[in-house]
Amino acid sequence: MNSSLQDSTSALHSQCICVRVCETVYAGFDAVDALLYDLTTFILMTGTMMQSTDARETEIDLRDAGDGEDDEGQQMWKTQLETVLEEEEEEDVISTQSDTRPLINERDPRQINECLKVSFEDVIAEPVSVRSGDRVWIWSHALFEVSRVWFYRVITALLAVPVSLIAGILLAVISFVHIWFFTPCVQVVLINTGCLQTLWSGILDIIILPFFQSVAKCCRGINVVLSRE
Repeated sequence: MNSSLQDSTSALHSQCICVRVCETVYAGFDAVDALLYDLTTFILMTGTMMQSTDARETEIDLRDAGDGEDDEGQQMWKTQLETVLEEEEEEDVISTQSDTRPLINERDPRQINECLKVSFEDVIAEPVSVRSGDRVWIWSHALFEVSRVWFYRVITALLAVPVSLIAGILLAVISFVHIWFFTPCVQVVLINTGCLQTLWSGILDIIILPFFQSVAKCCRGINVVLSRE
């Protein structure tokens, strides 16, 4: 009896120890969880405050109250700084525009080939009165799209580079002729005909315009009456 009682007592004592250990562990987990939660909240709030501070525009006055610098000097300094910044921005824009990397996503930015946006529905359509089989229609649609896309890719793979080379040469020749021949000739004609333009406008204002105004006033009193006999 005594041995069995001692065994039961030791078992209860070990169970109590296990319960206390579990409670201690759970309490430690709760404390760590609360600490992590507080730390995460603090980090998020700090990041939000830093973002709001960075996004806010601030102006810092670096002038000293006793240095005697006037507002005109500061305004000139700001003007020079703004001029330098604008020149740097213009250089960045020019370097970006002169980049020769191809535009992969947007290949028609000026929408000069809107008429070529044709799909199967724009070319082939069956009215209600006549209808083909569903499978025929599906296969026709699929073959139309596949043939249009892949034949275009094959043709461009073979001819796109030579055609682009020829087009570039033609445009270069046209630009050369326009810049070095047509525009100088037009300017020469305009310069040499400036005096003739002044003379002709004077003749129109002095001689021809009064003559036709007189004729118009003379003809204003003429009435034509048509009657049947």
